[in-house]
Amino acid sequence: MNPYPARRWLAGLAVVGALLTASTGIPAAAAAPAAAAAPAADVAIYANSVTVAPDGPQKWVALNPVGSRRPSAYTVRVDRSAVAAFANVEEEGERACTTEGAIITCTGDDKPDSTDLLSLRVTARAGAEVGQRGELLFTVTVPGVGTGTYRSTVAIGEGVDLATESELSLDGTLGSSVTVPLRVANAGTKTVNGAVLYVFGSYGFTPSKRYENCEYSDSVTEMSGFACTFDDSLAPGEAVGVDPTFGGTIPADSWAPNRHLSWAFWFTPADWAEFRNQYRPEGPLGPKGTDPALKLVPVSGAQARSLGQTDTESVNNDTTVTLTVAGDQRADAAAVGATVTGAVGATVPMTVGYTNNGPARAGADGQQGLAIATMVTLPAGVTAVTVSKSCVDPTEEEWLPGKPGARHYECTAGHTIARGERATFEFGLRIDRPGSQSGTVKLYTYSGDGPLKDLNPANDSAKIMVNPAGGGGGSLPITGASTGLIAGLGGLLIALGVGGYLLSRRRHTRFAA
Repeated sequence: MNPYPARRWLAGLAVVGALLTASTGIPAAAAAPAAAAAPAADVAIYANSVTVAPDGPQKWVALNPVGSRRPSAYTVRVDRSAVAAFANVEEEGERACTTEGAIITCTGDDKPDSTDLLSLRVTARAGAEVGQRGELLFTVTVPGVGTGTYRSTVAIGEGVDLATESELSLDGTLGSSVTVPLRVANAGTKTVNGAVLYVFGSYGFTPSKRYENCEYSDSVTEMSGFACTFDDSLAPGEAVGVDPTFGGTIPADSWAPNRHLSWAFWFTPADWAEFRNQYRPEGPLGPKGTDPALKLVPVSGAQARSLGQTDTESVNNDTTVTLTVAGDQRADAAAVGATVTGAVGATVPMTVGYTNNGPARAGADGQQGLAIATMVTLPAGVTAVTVSKSCVDPTEEEWLPGKPGARHYECTAGHTIARGERATFEFGLRIDRPGSQSGTVKLYTYSGDGPLKDLNPANDSAKIMVNPAGGGGGSLPITGASTGLIAGLGGLLIALGVGGYLLSRRRHTRFAA
């Protein structure tokens, strides 16, 4: 069994995020993929849009299955004729492809080391002019399923360069507020018209204010994100920073000591539109705040110079914010088992999980907070016919949430659990043989640094009893307020996008663990 439960989940998220973020272009408008006669509901496919600048870096269009398994065999026909006059579009050389004029035809099969169906490298042709745009047309055929068409927009945009500090270190205590002095400069030769600041971070560092020019998305797994839009124009060499009201508050019930990581990205408005629309349906990130608008203010010459000189690459517009929290506040998570009864052949419900006895929150809260994987071992005489989507079989290499039929499950809540709350995972068990049977619920507690004990390891295991001698039935009572376990799809995709965006754009030696 995996010695670090839930790591496969995180690895799966990172892989999906990386593939969904293969492009970091800056389109004039990010268009949602159009699909006509999609092969089938279980083969949803997405092709991202990009903008490339004359003499700018190459970008990628990736054709990916979204929310479904990768087809085991397929053919992709790419029609480049609408963009051939201003853009070079080439296959990466990883598939069996043929080229005839503007048409690329590729065949693929199920490869365990690949998730995308096709990856295309895009650059601007010599003489390309800003404002030119067209569509790539993908025709995907899956044997035995059908044929579908998908589109991706390729545009030529004006190259600009926003630059910011790569690292920012802060210190705080439980319940305190910390000012976050984020800054950005125009390191290019053209005026930047407008900017969007996107901040993505953990529960342990929540916004102190909610500004009217910012959109807030909460409950993104155990993270939260918000985006602030500014109409300011930045002349070449000009540097600005957020006003002094901008900061975060460390929740009083957070685990301490701890270390929290957040990321701040500066986008042009078009760049933000592409980033946002790659990972969620079109529309706002979330509701706007009600506090007066956050403003950008000039920074001193010395502060501007501290940002350093940089080239026009798009890998210099994000800041990793590290918040170190002092204190001593921990939590006790207590495993909750279940007792169920039923006749042979019957399917009965079972709910297991854990209760957080506090005082700190439990769950993946910061790099040193208490992360919890609930390891469920079912009796040999039952079959799981329905399984919570928060659970996977840790003995399987493939990440398949909610897969029935396993004996061992690794279950993970999608966010932190407050004191008095419970994390619950629901199963439907078919009883296959008579007599008393038993299984276990065990909590594996750890942090980003490795195994980590909670306040009372003695209550980290509980029993699952099926038709115990002496009767009894139903799940054991669990006290406290119930919570949802999995973030909404839109929030999850944002989380995936940030992970992939960092992987695809990271600077060398940037993100040391």
